[in-house]
Amino acid sequence: MATLAHPRPAAHQASEASQAPATTPRRPLPALRHLGPNWYASVMGTAIIANAGATLPYQLPGQRVACQAVWALSAAALLVLLTARAGHWLHHRDQARAHLLDPAVAPFYGCLSMALLAVGGGTLIVGKDLIGLPAAIAADAVLFTAGTAIGLVMAVVVPYLMVVRHKVEPAQATPVWLLPLVAPMVSAALGPLLIPHLPEGQPREAMLLACYALFGVSLLATLLMLPLVFGRLILQGPLPLALTPTLFLVLGPLGQSTTAVNQLADMAPRSIGAPYADGLSAFAVVYGVPVMGFALLWLALAVAMLVRAARRGMGFAMTWWALTFPIGTCVTGAAGLARHTGLDAFAWLAAALFVLLVAAWLTAAFHTVRGLAAGRLLAAPR
Repeated sequence: MATLAHPRPAAHQASEASQAPATTPRRPLPALRHLGPNWYASVMGTAIIANAGATLPYQLPGQRVACQAVWALSAAALLVLLTARAGHWLHHRDQARAHLLDPAVAPFYGCLSMALLAVGGGTLIVGKDLIGLPAAIAADAVLFTAGTAIGLVMAVVVPYLMVVRHKVEPAQATPVWLLPLVAPMVSAALGPLLIPHLPEGQPREAMLLACYALFGVSLLATLLMLPLVFGRLILQGPLPLALTPTLFLVLGPLGQSTTAVNQLADMAPRSIGAPYADGLSAFAVVYGVPVMGFALLWLALAVAMLVRAARRGMGFAMTWWALTFPIGTCVTGAAGLARHTGLDAFAWLAAALFVLLVAAWLTAAFHTVRGLAAGRLLAAPR
């Protein structure tokens, strides 16, 4: 942030220079002070484009190359953001602690886990074409381990803070509260990518069952939280305009859990014996189809509320990134159901949702770049 001052006579400047200390401590960049954990949502939303696009039932010429480029962009964005957030904690520790104690901001700490997991999964899906399979396996193993550990910690820490430190009212319940609870489900959906690269026998079975345990952690926690969110909408009315896009966050646990059960079913025959492998394959369809149906119902409700907010003058905010990753999980969930049912309808659904995902990403990315260039997005909140 630049400051302007009136020019002073040269004699005064020379006098002040002679009295100034030999070294002046460097001041941290003011922009970093207001860089919150919500920015990781942009990394998640970018990585899911690559992950979903590369696994679509329909592939166009050049589609995989485009997914590789998007994955590289998400990896670069993750590195930049990790560095910037480290600077935030180093130079603005008071603000970082304040974020943890703010019930509106603390749930976004779950986004760090999901950003690491999404980029790591993309490394094995498309990044291996650029950096080679051994490097991709190593990178994903590191990112998956770190992302899962952070996700589990935040799934405990954030609800704990909400209970003992945050002062929340029923009217404050928003889908943002789901963020730290969805992170273990992302681990459950992307963990199966590592199973073929583990030794046969107990390592693979342990990984498979660990992912199912993560699936249960996230699913049951979401079932506890989701009624609070829906009840707030019914009893308190629509969310504030800027928070309306967060309604799409409800799609996250729905689409991601459908993706998880299908991914795990793919790996079950390599990891666990009969009759469990066949049972898990059946579970992927029995669970995934009804949940995908509810996801489409919620998508229609969220779109209607978004149109309402737009007509009332909703401006751009970083909450618009909530339109990307959750829709992307529905793309991968529908693609998984297409594999296991053989129905063209699910393949068409995945393709249609992917078009919606790309449109949402282009919109959010354009406004984010423009807001950064204008300095609005990193300014102090009003």
